[in-house]
Amino acid sequence: MHEWMVDNGLTPHLIVAAREGLELPAEHVKDGKIVLNVSYSATRELTLGNDTITFETRFGGMPRRLAIPVEAVLGIYSRENGQGMLFAEDDSPGAPPPSDTPSPPASDSPAPPGSGRPKLKVVK
Repeated sequence: MHEWMVDNGLTPHLIVAAREGLELPAEHVKDGKIVLNVSYSATRELTLGNDTITFETRFGGMPRRLAIPVEAVLGIYSRENGQGMLFAEDDSPGAPPPSDTPSPPASDSPAPPGSGRPKLKVVK
């Protein structure tokens, strides 16, 4: 997704769960999440690994080196149009879906206006 966004002139942003043990600037964490601009112009030495995303960026003019475990990433979207992909917070390999809750039908339509949620849709 990151590569596709960059190739199309969009600015990729990650939504990351501010989990215990992650060294993130607390003043930028809201509701246990932080949004990070991961464009090449906003980062240095960006490495999108299978287990960890690492890069250097600035917060309030101060350089910080971040190492984000891939499992802490909740989603990726573009700043320009809000399109991207959200991931379930409790997506652990092999975890069965709850049996008492029916799965909602798959839909590519955005959330209704005024719902207060980001307007994201799957980009293929």
